[in-house]
Amino acid sequence: MHLDEIKHALLASYRTDGGINHLDGANLPSQASVNQLAADLMHLLFPGYFEESGLTERALPAHVARLLQQIDERLVAEIEKCLRFARVPEPAVAARTRTTAMLGELPALRKLIQTDVTAAYQGDPAARSVEEIIVAYPCVLVISLQRLAHVLYHLGVPLLPRMLTEYGHERTGCDIHPGARIGSHFFVDHCTGVVIGETTTVGSHVKLYQGVTLGAKSFETDPDGNPIKGVKRHPDIGDHVTIYAHATILGGDTSVGAHSIIGSNVWLMKSIPADSVALFKGDSVVVRSRRKVEALVGQGPGHAAAADAAGGEWHI
Repeated sequence: MHLDEIKHALLASYRTDGGINHLDGANLPSQASVNQLAADLMHLLFPGYFEESGLTERALPAHVARLLQQIDERLVAEIEKCLRFARVPEPAVAARTRTTAMLGELPALRKLIQTDVTAAYQGDPAARSVEEIIVAYPCVLVISLQRLAHVLYHLGVPLLPRMLTEYGHERTGCDIHPGARIGSHFFVDHCTGVVIGETTTVGSHVKLYQGVTLGAKSFETDPDGNPIKGVKRHPDIGDHVTIYAHATILGGDTSVGAHSIIGSNVWLMKSIPADSVALFKGDSVVVRSRRKVEALVGQGPGHAAAADAAGGEWHI
């Protein structure tokens, strides 16, 4: 085919198959602009860490003012596109209001994100400094962007929150939906392959390893077979829970009690109480009382085998 023939074939496919931006209506947000917004926000959260040249304290006010101005202008523009797409009345006014609200949350968000940095440093013996955590650990990028996107999500901004988290997903391999509610001191070690769904709640001081899925068991559909939006589909994880590599926890009615440990490769679709250990025993997942097991193991090697006989063990 000649180029002119290919052009006409493409134009025909746009008309018949869709997949084209709203050229005669509200344009969608620019992916390049959103990616730059994500990068600028990280610079604002951690000034001096990602700049090409050193940043002095004297230069900091001007640096922050410049970044804030850039972010404000870009955020207003992209939020307005999102609101026009969603047919929100007076999108320009609404975009200005939501942008101001979002930027006003930045000091509190910085304080919260610092707890994630602390959790990563305290949770990984390989880390040599807090600075190493910020510049080199993928969890800082993906969790920070999720927390920023979560604010936009609750401000009712469509499209943009998911685009921000997808920037982090693309960079790290860790997929955290902007709707997920996550407590303080959150650490995702290695990040790769982790998936956290929209209606998940995660408590404080939670640690995940690579490949963990906090997902949906199934989803409800309407009479036409379309998925029903907005229902609780993903699990609740309590405070001080550790979930090891490639564990899968599914379902909106599934909860993991505080101070529990989920072993590697465990597949969990039922709730377990606080202070539990879930692990494989043969071909089955068993749940034990963490306190009873640790008390027996703590008595020494001669008592470790007795942990298998500890009361309160059940199969799921």
